[in-house]
This record gives sequence, structure tokens and C-alpha cells, in this order.
Amino acid sequence: MSPKPTPAGGDAVDALLVPGFLEDATKRSMAEVRALRRQAEQVEVNLSYTRRLLQGRLDIVRREMQRRAEDDGRSLVDLLPEILAEKGRGPAHGLGRHQTVQPSNPDAYESWVNSLTPGVDLSSISELTDAKLERGAKALARAESGLSERRRGVQQVMDALAAELGRRYRDGEADVAALLADEGR
Repeated sequence: MSPKPTPAGGDAVDALLVPGFLEDATKRSMAEVRALRRQAEQVEVNLSYTRRLLQGRLDIVRREMQRRAEDDGRSLVDLLPEILAEKGRGPAHGLGRHQTVQPSNPDAYESWVNSLTPGVDLSSISELTDAKLERGAKALARAESGLSERRRGVQQVMDALAAELGRRYRDGEADVAALLADEGR
């Protein structure tokens, strides 16, 4: 049996999701809270990117399974425009966050997604047995569920840090002019 891949996002996510991570946020300096918020934002972007990779593969695997079951004569390549257009996918459940940073290490996230289906080479999907295809789909779906849960946790951390920053401005503990001056450097 292959070793189980590390949880999505690895140690960077684990650090943000440690119970009590946010407990001392009110005692930290503005610069520290901002830095933590930026760190959480980068981790969330990395998770979002990984999730898109994973969902793309899952969409392709599921469509190949459907194609085989329906035996409509079209190849998977013929179906790619339909798959990529996300036909049949339900409404997005994301929070619609505006992302200001890019994924920090895309190759690592692609490697992680590829590690989810050992022995199931999705680049040769048409040659896979139904059993291997099913096994791949289950592994990808499990990983997507876990990744989504961890991503929601990171988003909660981001929201809590943003709320703390907002509270400080609202309560007069922080100065907007100082923020603008800091960002102008």
C-alpha cells in the first residue's frame, strides 16, 4: 500500500489551524497581525489553486466514467470543451474572495495532487480499467473534501485576523494614515 499523502497544504496549514492560534492576536502588534493575515492569505491561495487542480482532474475522471457507462461513441478528447466549461457542476460555494497573490509553488501542488492516485496514471485515462478509474475518483473526491475543510479553516483564520485589524481601526487603536504611509514605502 502506498504511503498516504500529507494533508493539503501540509505544515503551513497545520500551523494556522492549531487550536489557540488566534488567542493572542489582540496582544500582537499591528505589523504582526498584518503579517499573519498575509501569511494566511498566501496559504489560502495555495489551497485554492490546489483545489482547482484537483477538481479539474476529478471532473475529467468522472466524465470518463460517465462516457464509458453511456457508451455514446465520443472520445474523452471530444468531451473536453464540455468538461472545461463546467457543464453539470453546481453553483460555486466559495466566498468570492479577491486574491491579490499568486500560488507560491505550483509544481509542488501539482505533485501533491498527482500523489493522490498512486498506480492510477490519469495521463493514460482511456487505458485504465474501470476499477482503477473508480479508485482514482474516490481518492480525488476524498482529498477534495479534506482540502475544502482545511481551506475553510484557513479562511476563518483570515477573517478573524481581518476582523481584529478592523476592530483596531474602528476603536481608534490604529491609524489609517500610518497604514497608508507604511504601504507607500
